[in-house]
Amino acid sequence: MKILDWVIDQAKLLKPQSIRVITGSEEENNDLIEILVSQGALTKLNEEYPNCYAAFSDPSDVARVEKQTFICSDKEEEAGPTNNWKDPKEMMMILNDLFDGSMKGRTMFVIPYSMGPIGSSFSKYGVQLTDSPYVVLNMRIMTRIGKPVLEQLSEDNNNNNKEFIPCVHSVGAPLSPGQKDVMWPCNSTKYIVHFPQWKKIYSFGSGYGGNALLGKKCFALRIASVLGKKEGWLAEHMLILSITNPLGEKKYIAAAFPSACGKTNLAMLTPTIPGWKIETLGDDIAWIRPGKDGRLYACNPENGFFGVAPGTSPLNNPNALKTLHSNSLFTNVAITEENGVWWEGLTDKTPNSLTSWRGKKNLSPSDGTYAHANSRFTAPISQCPIIDENWNSPDGVPLSAILFGGRRKTTIPLVREAFDWANGVFFGATISSEQTAAAEGTVGALRHDPFAMLPFCGYNMADYFQHWFDIGSTVDNNNNINNNINNDNINNMDNVENNNLQKSSKLPKIFYVNWFRCGSEGKFLWPGFGENCRVLKWIFERTSGTKEAIETPIGLIPKPGDIDLPQGVTEETMKELFKINIDDWKVDVESITQFMNQFGDKLPTQMKEQIRELKNRLNIQNE
Repeated sequence: MKILDWVIDQAKLLKPQSIRVITGSEEENNDLIEILVSQGALTKLNEEYPNCYAAFSDPSDVARVEKQTFICSDKEEEAGPTNNWKDPKEMMMILNDLFDGSMKGRTMFVIPYSMGPIGSSFSKYGVQLTDSPYVVLNMRIMTRIGKPVLEQLSEDNNNNNKEFIPCVHSVGAPLSPGQKDVMWPCNSTKYIVHFPQWKKIYSFGSGYGGNALLGKKCFALRIASVLGKKEGWLAEHMLILSITNPLGEKKYIAAAFPSACGKTNLAMLTPTIPGWKIETLGDDIAWIRPGKDGRLYACNPENGFFGVAPGTSPLNNPNALKTLHSNSLFTNVAITEENGVWWEGLTDKTPNSLTSWRGKKNLSPSDGTYAHANSRFTAPISQCPIIDENWNSPDGVPLSAILFGGRRKTTIPLVREAFDWANGVFFGATISSEQTAAAEGTVGALRHDPFAMLPFCGYNMADYFQHWFDIGSTVDNNNNINNNINNDNINNMDNVENNNLQKSSKLPKIFYVNWFRCGSEGKFLWPGFGENCRVLKWIFERTSGTKEAIETPIGLIPKPGDIDLPQGVTEETMKELFKINIDDWKVDVESITQFMNQFGDKLPTQMKEQIRELKNRLNIQNE
């Protein structure tokens, strides 16, 4: 498909007033900012936040709209029971009616963008059409856009253009001649639609983050997960960090948590243990591919952070605050009297004369919070003070460990290690977490979120489980066939741990962490944030083979004393953090079994075996 032909064809349907191809230049960015500021859609912040602006959405458009998110595969079975499905042809009829003239009176922006470093073998390309300049500004931060991408797409080796993912987005608010625009245009009808076989994305009615920035969840996870299955790699809802010990040995870790469960805080963690260093490569998405040396390599396809603001503070994430103090966008935060930004948790005391995200002052308890619970900051990853030197590597970085976790008050210990890859896949498949404000639903309700991918997997999740099992088998089989390790993909990275090039499995070890376990009084037992480095230190040592572990029915846990105690945490507290309550686990296993039963005969045999084995270890009778 040629870009120009596609753009012209879509413009006939969308009927924009004008078309503007985005080049990515600074002048272009400033021009769009000036337009939005003059319209009142952006608020310029004070000198403490140079080149920063705030936007405020319509109250009906503040989170992902999962109920209106569809996977339109050829067959319903291909989408699976955890996705909303519609017949592709039927959905296209709906979308054509909605998009017909939806950009009247507006400019259609053409955004060529790259997910991943431009030119990398990891990377994929997209072209998004949108009638929202706010979206353009965010996409400029979150992806690589403009002329360099067009140059990649125009390279013609065999009379065929490089593949790109067509993405069409409209806020669904056409303007009649002379009609005044609103501050945040959107539509009460919303659709976020993916066509895996056609490799196309359509979004109508919403201007909010993941619904409108189509390179993010739509492309980088839903469509990329389908591409990964076909091509033998993984597209995951994961942060990537590096951890370096006092001797200068560095390891890379990927971690998956449901939204608003601490991914950004962990990705930018400030260690409390002297001599240990944490650096970040990304806080949300990882594309993971087998390398030539038999290891798994991860790359962050994004170029920025789209972080949850509330709860982010100088105490728990000073690096995030340093990152977002310039060249950033804020959405649905509160504004201070001095034209700065504020959100709940930023400071202990609420400032005087705040203006809420809905434009109100002096809120009463019934008015809710000053900043929306899902308010966001969009900031360039390059500004992070602890950015890893290999964050932009075209070859990715080698993974030593993969972490899974969720927000659980009971049952799940602070950390446990999987017995092997298959058991680790089971760990990922059985993530459950208390619901947060990042998605529609009842806050606090427990929901299963396999691999933190429940809203983001672009095909049947039972097949996704099998793909994870297959990746492990394929990598191990390749390593067994070729024991002469190929070091071509190590990238000459100094001090990067390489498992001593051993001939046994070089797959990352898999762990499950839970920073949120509470005691009988309902208070967190573990201090979290910077103290989480103590758990990462044990994980580092486990991947090096320098620490032993205790085998339990639910996995391997640290020996007493092997995790350094933070101040105020006693040995008794540590015992509580690792206590295995069989009655609680019986409830969890029953919940897991019920969740897995929805996949019927498609559930992988290995997953059924993992459930049976867990029941046996817990002495729970198998049905």
